[in-house]
Amino acid sequence: MSRRTLAGGLAIAAALTLTTLPAAAEQSSLRFPSAKFPLGTRPLPTKTMTAVTQGIDLYDVKAGTSTDGYTVTVLMPSGRDYGTLPTAETKVAEVEAAGETASLQKVIRPGVADAPSQTVYMVRVGLWSFKDKKKAEETAKTLKDAGLKVKVDYLGDDGLKTTGPWDVKVVMIDAKTFRGSYVASLGTSVAKRETVSSMAKAGGAVVGVNGGFFNIHTAAALRGEPVGTSVVGGKLLSEAVPGRSAVVLRGRSAKITELKTTVTVTSQDGTKAEINGINRAAATDELVLYTEEYGAKTPTGGTDAVIDANGKVVGLRVSGAAVTAGMRVLHGNGLGAEWLNEHVWQNWTVKVDTKVVDLRTKKALKLTPDLNVIAGSVGLVRNGKVKITAKRDGHDSMNMILRRHPRTLLGTTRNGSLILATIDGRQPGVTVGANFVEAAQFMRWLGAVQAINLDGGGSTAMVVANKLVNRPSDGSERGVGDALLVLPK
Repeated sequence: MSRRTLAGGLAIAAALTLTTLPAAAEQSSLRFPSAKFPLGTRPLPTKTMTAVTQGIDLYDVKAGTSTDGYTVTVLMPSGRDYGTLPTAETKVAEVEAAGETASLQKVIRPGVADAPSQTVYMVRVGLWSFKDKKKAEETAKTLKDAGLKVKVDYLGDDGLKTTGPWDVKVVMIDAKTFRGSYVASLGTSVAKRETVSSMAKAGGAVVGVNGGFFNIHTAAALRGEPVGTSVVGGKLLSEAVPGRSAVVLRGRSAKITELKTTVTVTSQDGTKAEINGINRAAATDELVLYTEEYGAKTPTGGTDAVIDANGKVVGLRVSGAAVTAGMRVLHGNGLGAEWLNEHVWQNWTVKVDTKVVDLRTKKALKLTPDLNVIAGSVGLVRNGKVKITAKRDGHDSMNMILRRHPRTLLGTTRNGSLILATIDGRQPGVTVGANFVEAAQFMRWLGAVQAINLDGGGSTAMVVANKLVNRPSDGSERGVGDALLVLPK
């Protein structure tokens, strides 16, 4: 598809540059904190502020120093780098049989709002300074030759005590002086992944950050599909993961909440059915709705009903074709196909009802053109207090809660201002990233009373005035499913 999936469908071509603003525009109610950096040993950060446009400031923040080194971690039979005490003790014996000395490390993953703490054990061999990584790699090879599965670990990634360093970018958007708007973008289509830089440029955005998780467990050509609610310009393009955190954008307001979506179809004969998904691969016996924004063919092996803007069934076909402009396709396989064959006939009219409900207020959102929604991944701060909802959002593992990764964070302040932050990571000696607890503490420090974690890792990206300002851990910017764009008007 040639048009871009951006609120309003318009590309704003204005060229934006970093400028110094008049004094009147600098009277912001949003201030960068003066207290010590909240992570590690609470060092004083260095920061550089750039006024981007009215109401938007960019902070380049660096804190901490590199003191972490390397160790060799022995993997358990499960393939994880941790296990129970008996399993770990068995691995210690295997390491010693190979002629090396092992240490048994007790690790407590902190409890979060919806998951208790977890105690596990790791087996590690040696400790080397940052400059001696090759020695760790040599020991790892010796252990591998002895039949053990091991990996070389940088201790700054552990999520335990560290001195950093941290490389952070923060955009503060002041509710009192900002005159632009917030939208979501899926790029050229739902199915295709695209960089934040590309989406920001096409949308005329002054700021852009990556959005929520996208589906890496589907066919390669479909991996731009958001995992969770996506609304662009008032149109639901991906269904909710029930209860998952999301950010609701309307004009220049941003609200963090949890959402539920329901989509039903009513045939001309009065029969109703649940639509199981929107713009994603269909599972057995499902009904899935595809919109023109999908950008891929419907699945094969089922039945398609092609529906026009008025709900008229203009065609019935064997599935596996594209969705043409101005049309929707209701696809069914198995029981879903049987329902279509019985209740959706050529030239009949069907009605598709879409509802997006805010689970905090229990009210449905009005699907008007100014509504945009991006799914988050984990709730971090609620009503000014750390409240990490990792289990509800499907991320309550040791790796996700405790270990440090690059993070993209979004928060709102008491007066409705928006804070966007990236914490780069996975770059030993340069920046260590953050775990969930650290990310929550960091957003509270910045003044957020509500905050969520967006997609992170190699997806973390922040673009300001058409320039990528952070350093993605992949070494270059990754294509992602969606982005949050800040428009100048």
